[in-house]
Amino acid sequence: MHVRRAYAGEEQRATFLELFFDLVFVFAVTQVSHVLLEDISLTGAAKTLFLLLVVWWAWIYTAWMTNWFDPDEVAVRIVLLAGMLASLLMAIAIPEAFGDRALLFAAGYVGLQLVRNTFVVLAIHDSEPLRAPFQRLWAWNSWVGVIWIVGALLPEDARIAVWIAALVLDYAGPLAGYWTPGLGRTPITDWELEHSHFAERFQLFIIIALGESIVLTGAAASDLELTLPRALAIVTAFLVTAVLWWLYFDQVARRSVEDFAAADDKRGLLGRDAYTYLHIPIVAGIIVNAVGDELVIAHPTEKLPADELAVLAAGPILYLLGHIAFRLRMTATLATRRLIATVLIAAAAAAGAALPALAVAVIVLLILLLLAASETTGRVRAKRTDSRASTATAS
Repeated sequence: MHVRRAYAGEEQRATFLELFFDLVFVFAVTQVSHVLLEDISLTGAAKTLFLLLVVWWAWIYTAWMTNWFDPDEVAVRIVLLAGMLASLLMAIAIPEAFGDRALLFAAGYVGLQLVRNTFVVLAIHDSEPLRAPFQRLWAWNSWVGVIWIVGALLPEDARIAVWIAALVLDYAGPLAGYWTPGLGRTPITDWELEHSHFAERFQLFIIIALGESIVLTGAAASDLELTLPRALAIVTAFLVTAVLWWLYFDQVARRSVEDFAAADDKRGLLGRDAYTYLHIPIVAGIIVNAVGDELVIAHPTEKLPADELAVLAAGPILYLLGHIAFRLRMTATLATRRLIATVLIAAAAAAGAALPALAVAVIVLLILLLLAASETTGRVRAKRTDSRASTATAS
């Protein structure tokens, strides 16, 4: 099987099968958010972060794979469906991943990686430049996969230590070039990417995470009495989610695709740094924000404890910090407005200990709304100025 490549003037688009594959991760993200909701503590936050990193790494490699292998090919379809089943088993095990379902969790995660990577190594044509890089990737994921399975068979304390080591090794793989004895190391420039498809896959995952926020909001509200404060909390939660969508898709998504397209031989580097790594805080922020929304809906007129108040603020803060880091890596420029908004949200949370949960949520919403309005107004004005300049030049 040959690697698919984009031709001049032609863009790859996400397929229906890729969207179908992503449905499992709607469930996985919901499972992760419930872990934090049930244990709002430093321990709960650490477990949630660990599980999110595993879920993200399970998804991310498939996004890279389908950039090179057409999901409309029958063999690729079968592999993706098999990976989807493995991902579902992993997601089912998430609530008890550190307990009775540790082996199911690890087996689902490792199974997804091995099925996909083994297929690629066996299917890719000998003449393809990516054959050796995929062999190194397969070797790296295989020996790290053994560590995951061994960890699942150990007592809980030892298991956590072994799994942390396995996760660090998984995330170190791209940075180490998947170095393999006898095969060497893969330079990041060897991973050629079709920019439009790759960026679109990440945009769709952001939609998945935002959709999970809507699901949690609706689920939380449906089980509780609908009072006026709670109704206002529901509206506020929805508007916060809508503004988070706006902040990503009004400018970030469009500009990042343009910057990615212009990167040429650096696309592999930006795909690794800006997308694979720096989208993590963006996704984490959406998940934590969904948990904060549920807390506000459950207790709109009450003052939140310090840990729950921290969750309420941490979601938008993580989200904006992720955007700041993403833009810094893509364009080497600082998103000053978003940095100011981050500081204001942190200040609002610090002062919010004396306020009801709904009041703090409304303040956070207002800060986000002002940020979105400021950025959109600036973009529209800049577009009008460019249009007038073009008209003047043409005349």
